Amino acid sequence: MIVVTGATGNVGQWLVKHLAAAGERVTAVSRGLTPVNLPNGVEHVRADLSAPGTLRPVLAGAEALFLHDGGTGGHGLTPADILDVARTAGVRRVVLLSSQGVVTRPESPSHGGIMHAIEEAVRESGLIWTILRPGAFASNAFAWAESVRTERTVAAPFGDTGIPVIDPADIAEVAAVALHKDEHAGRAYELNGPAVVTPRQQAEAIGAALGEPVRFVELTRAQAHARMVEFMPEPVVETTLAVLGAPNLAELRLSPDVERVTGRAPRSFAEWARRNAAAFR
Repeated sequence: MIVVTGATGNVGQWLVKHLAAAGERVTAVSRGLTPVNLPNGVEHVRADLSAPGTLRPVLAGAEALFLHDGGTGGHGLTPADILDVARTAGVRRVVLLSSQGVVTRPESPSHGGIMHAIEEAVRESGLIWTILRPGAFASNAFAWAESVRTERTVAAPFGDTGIPVIDPADIAEVAAVALHKDEHAGRAYELNGPAVVTPRQQAEAIGAALGEPVRFVELTRAQAHARMVEFMPEPVVETTLAVLGAPNLAELRLSPDVERVTGRAPRSFAEWARRNAAAFR
């Protein structure tokens, strides 16, 4: 059995579907209500990673664990306790969804601090481990869904500065492989898309998927900061704006790891937009 935490997230939901389609026995874990459209045969269990004891009955009999903070950003987690519960339950393998920022933004409290500490706990857990470090998610564009639906407008800073965003479905496929094969043990994979894409180009791709133009409005850095700080901690906002406005060479590098693990090139943002066009109609 494979246990998937963060099962309602952008990566977790795809991973659950992928594993179920491959005939795996899967338990989907989240803190909230049962996910909609859960594949047949997949059990959903409510548990909270910040209370590792709630995972004990979930992990009993599991062979592998996909570990994701479920959107908590690692705050309040005690990763060593989570991994101890997993090991005691008989779990042999863990795949951690981390972040590229662990290596590209080590000065960031969330990336170089919290996520780095979680990675270290995984490395020292005694389990067979693989670490996934994606860059920016294509699904971050869902933040524009309402303005696209109502005004056919995307508003974002740094309109012509791009980074190679990653489709969460690609992360899920890499995770599915790593949960099965020993050849990925002890490896950390950086995952991003096939090409650098700017916010202006993303707006154009969404428009193409809809079959009508989407206008791009460029925000100033201050305007973007004011919007983002309403739902993100200040240090995370600063790191995010730094990446979006002045990506370093490591953040611009096109990683071969998706193709190396899955045998195919990563999906483009345009493909992601076509698949998710209904969210923007």
